[in-house]
Amino acid sequence: MCLAIPGKVISSEGTTADVDFDGAKRKVNISLVPDIQKGEYCLVHAGFAIEKIDEEYAMETKKYLKELQDAADGDK
Repeated sequence: MCLAIPGKVISSEGTTADVDFDGAKRKVNISLVPDIQKGEYCLVHAGFAIEKIDEEYAMETKKYLKELQDAADGDK
């Protein structure tokens, strides 16, 4: 199973962008979505932005991921 995490582009240069994942900032390769701009959201898998998404979809996905994490934490 593959998992892609939504993040917000905070800056970009060439084929690399700084992406914010709820406060955790990472360098991401954006060569698969070269038209992505600062302030836009993308799904990131294995260090690559694989798809540009809208903010609503990003927030919904983050909500579901948090629910999964909370459920997993409840099992401990």
